[in-house]
Amino acid sequence: MKIGFIGTGVMGSSMASHIGGTQYIYNRTKKKAETLIRDGHIWCETPGEVARSADVVFTMLGYPIDVEAIYLGPDGLLENGKPGQIYIDCTTSSPELAQKIYNAAKVKEIDVLDAPVSGGDIGAKNGTLSVMVGGDELVLKKVLPLLEKFSSSVTYFGAAGSGQHTKMANQIAIATNMNGMAESLYYAYHAGLDVEKVLETISKGAAGSWSLSNLAPRILDGNYEPGFYTHHFLKDMKIALDEAEKMGIILPGLALSYKLYNTLSTDIKETTGTHAIYQYYDKK
Repeated sequence: MKIGFIGTGVMGSSMASHIGGTQYIYNRTKKKAETLIRDGHIWCETPGEVARSADVVFTMLGYPIDVEAIYLGPDGLLENGKPGQIYIDCTTSSPELAQKIYNAAKVKEIDVLDAPVSGGDIGAKNGTLSVMVGGDELVLKKVLPLLEKFSSSVTYFGAAGSGQHTKMANQIAIATNMNGMAESLYYAYHAGLDVEKVLETISKGAAGSWSLSNLAPRILDGNYEPGFYTHHFLKDMKIALDEAEKMGIILPGLALSYKLYNTLSTDIKETTGTHAIYQYYDKK
């Protein structure tokens, strides 16, 4: 198979590296693809060029608007695609958009999977991401060996959009957990405790979580470098809130997390990772 990869940012570049081989790559900012280009991958000037060159194309983008442009826009994937191709969108995006793209691709006899991932920059670097898949299960079986190159688990959830719905459930759990993590550290600090010792202790008990083990130490070091950008997390929470509204359900914990993250400055949202929520408390 000839492989294409579109979106070579923090996550995408590591994922593409794990897939290996020589890939046709595109990123809106070419500079972010320079390492992959030096490694021998082939730069394409447009998403359409990737579509014309590859059999299987991965996408790892920022926002639903980016996904729609890459898949459905002028000189995009579907405009330049051909029957038999498989496109795999690993972006966290809208379930409704995933269904729209799936249906549009079917007309052209192209298969699309929505396959968002969880695990952050650490999971991407280590090749241990968790992949949540929606679409046709037979198509997933064809590309499973590729997905397994950058993941520790690949799980099929059902029809198009199911992968995105699963990722929303993932993000909802993380959103409220992030607030709990930040408040725990903030409380321990003001109680006069050795916060590092508190973190080491509670991480091993019932309070343990991925965020507590991997992101809380960064907070204590004053390191807010993004593994996953805060503004992308806000995007995810907004998608989840919109989907909840369509379902007629209320998620007060998620709504509060979204509200608190929105109080952060524009600079913090654009340049830091999701654990920057601690700065909401630290400025008090």
